[in-house]
Amino acid sequence: MKIFLDCLPCMLKQVLEATRMSTDDTQTQEEILMEAINILSEYKNYSCSPDLALAMHKTVKRHTGNNDPYEAVKQKDISAALKIYPKLKDFLKQKNNSLYWALKIAATGNIIDSAIYSNIDVEECVETELEKEFGLCDLEAFETKLKTAKTLLIIGDNSGETVFDKVLIEHLSPMLNMKYAVRSEPILNDATAKEACQSGLDEHVDIISSGSNAPGTILEKCNSTFIKLFNEADIIISKGQGNYEALSDCSRDIFFLLKAKCPMISKRFGVNLSDYVFIEHK
Repeated sequence: MKIFLDCLPCMLKQVLEATRMSTDDTQTQEEILMEAINILSEYKNYSCSPDLALAMHKTVKRHTGNNDPYEAVKQKDISAALKIYPKLKDFLKQKNNSLYWALKIAATGNIIDSAIYSNIDVEECVETELEKEFGLCDLEAFETKLKTAKTLLIIGDNSGETVFDKVLIEHLSPMLNMKYAVRSEPILNDATAKEACQSGLDEHVDIISSGSNAPGTILEKCNSTFIKLFNEADIIISKGQGNYEALSDCSRDIFFLLKAKCPMISKRFGVNLSDYVFIEHK
């Protein structure tokens, strides 16, 4: 997929945010920003938005020595999500079409994305967002695949979202052998194995590192273990917009589960901005 030009200002904002989290030194901040702008100006040299974002955030780590600028943010997000986890379970119990709503709960976790939504009231926001239906949902195709599937690979996204994914995993776990893939090292507020375990996912699913250290699963950067699973899994669910941007041109079937956060993504799916999407990519 080509890089969406609409995403470029957001990427620069994220670099500034990460820089301010890492250092108070204004000269260092300026150096990082100027280098990031230079990288941004060469966006055509990168394969996708996550690849470009990775290059920009490496400047933050190199100049500040902080390998995980979003660590405190991730801990806050996980803590907030765990507090409302019982409400998520209760919400699902009240719904008739439990598979649809388990998927929707997992998609709703995408709002806990501190790279875009800052200082949100998680509980209040979740209560509002949970009841919203999908703008696009290939549930029937998913149900058909579930009838014969034995293995499911979920590719995770942000750290707080892992708590929401746990609800979906618990719903599907009696039926499938599941793996949950995370980033190989910290990038933005995305989940690594550390955050996935803090959410309690390791009690329900095998957690693996994809090998990708970008804010999206760039297959060329992934390790051989992940690639084998990616090729052999009966079903793949890819979470979030970054993973979509990295994987939308791949040749295998994937179910993308996300919130359309930018105009170009919503236009591509034919949905409204901020709609939830669960779509089968063939």
